[in-house]
Amino acid sequence: MASTAQGLAERGIATLRYQFPYMERGSKRPDAPRVAHAAVRAAVATASSVMPGVALFAGGKSFGGRMTSQAHADSALPHLRGLIFVGFPLHAAKQPSQQRAEHLSRVNCPMLFLQGTRDELAEVELISTVTGRLGALATLQLFNDADHSFHVRRSSGSTDQQVLVSMFDAIAAWITGH
Repeated sequence: MASTAQGLAERGIATLRYQFPYMERGSKRPDAPRVAHAAVRAAVATASSVMPGVALFAGGKSFGGRMTSQAHADSALPHLRGLIFVGFPLHAAKQPSQQRAEHLSRVNCPMLFLQGTRDELAEVELISTVTGRLGALATLQLFNDADHSFHVRRSSGSTDQQVLVSMFDAIAAWITGH
């Protein structure tokens, strides 16, 4: 996320990075949703107080994005203009499902989904179906040959850095449009 913050800063977009309590403890086991949602709410409140009046977008990479969307679906995050998901974890690896997306129908703001076409946690057909159901609120940006961490194979004709630059450009353009 540090490289994402830097890439967005180069495009004039400020970011607030934070860690979930389990990361602070050095644990590999993610926090319970209740704890993660509280961390999301605290981060959004901090961002709003540090930069009042600035357009606020929230989201995150994988678990962070899903917890942010769940928190917003449960009770709208104040002043939020949209959600950005960097690798939305739609399902466990090799266990295709759309169950983790059920709450997204209760999200009433624009959403940007950045997904790799080789992401084992979001099969392209399934994430396309989910975003299609969300209609105009959802934008899906696919990155050819990228996995869940947005790494590409050498044979793809792209580099990881090129994928990241494209991702940062897509985020900046989407934010500008919203």
